[in-house]
Amino acid sequence: MPILNKDMTLCISLSARPSNNGTRFHNHLYEQLGLNWIYKAFAPTDLAQAIAGVRGLGIRGCAVSMPYKEDVIALVDVMDPSAKAIDSVNTIVNDGGRLTAYNTDYTAIEQLLQRNAVPTDYSVLVLGSGGMAKATVAALRDAGFKDVTVVARNEDTGRGLAELYGFAWSPDLGSARSGTGTADMIINVTPVGMAGGPDADALSFPQEAIDAAKVVFDVVALPAETPLIKAARAAGKTVITGAEVATIQALEQFVLYTGIRPTDEQIKAAEEFTRAQ
Repeated sequence: MPILNKDMTLCISLSARPSNNGTRFHNHLYEQLGLNWIYKAFAPTDLAQAIAGVRGLGIRGCAVSMPYKEDVIALVDVMDPSAKAIDSVNTIVNDGGRLTAYNTDYTAIEQLLQRNAVPTDYSVLVLGSGGMAKATVAALRDAGFKDVTVVARNEDTGRGLAELYGFAWSPDLGSARSGTGTADMIINVTPVGMAGGPDADALSFPQEAIDAAKVVFDVVALPAETPLIKAARAAGKTVITGAEVATIQALEQFVLYTGIRPTDEQIKAAEEFTRAQ
């Protein structure tokens, strides 16, 4: 990494509980490509002031994580179709003070469903109704899944999200899918299992749901092996991890910020560096 200097381009991330994943991934690619750039993670105390700082300080790019993916919409100038379609933002690009919002989470989920060849006739339970849930449910709909239930205690957001994409809503797992609370694929899009959080050691889905599933997907990226993923591996299930989501969405952010698409070898090196922390 070059010595800090006045010409260095800055990119940042905003999250309630920042991790080093994006920081390591982006900075490693900057170093490989010889870019005079630097990436830093922040936990903002005032979101509006943080975005004003992005604009006023000429910060080139800003990743947006939980719980700010919807709140940030009112603070940007332009919504790219990728963000506008699902009213959720995970990326902001600053072009001379004009802030454009994107969503690369959708792209990541879409690619992972395809890579793992998840059959579209599988039944699916999606636990959560926030910004990441919007990207997940939209990707499921667009991939051709029909039997999807959004499980969320908040009826306004849960039912609203489900009905927007033509799916079912349930307030809890016990009343989902005729009371069984199981499906072929279960997806956690809540902070349960996230390192540093109050539920870091908790299972987002009960063991019976894990045992009944064929595919277990947890969007939580830190740790890479969440309690849900560990339990799913132990049960011999196909797993899709939040670390995989993080790598793909971060790559697409990198391209938006820099205009450069790294080679497969460079991406692999950055991914391995990120996971070695």
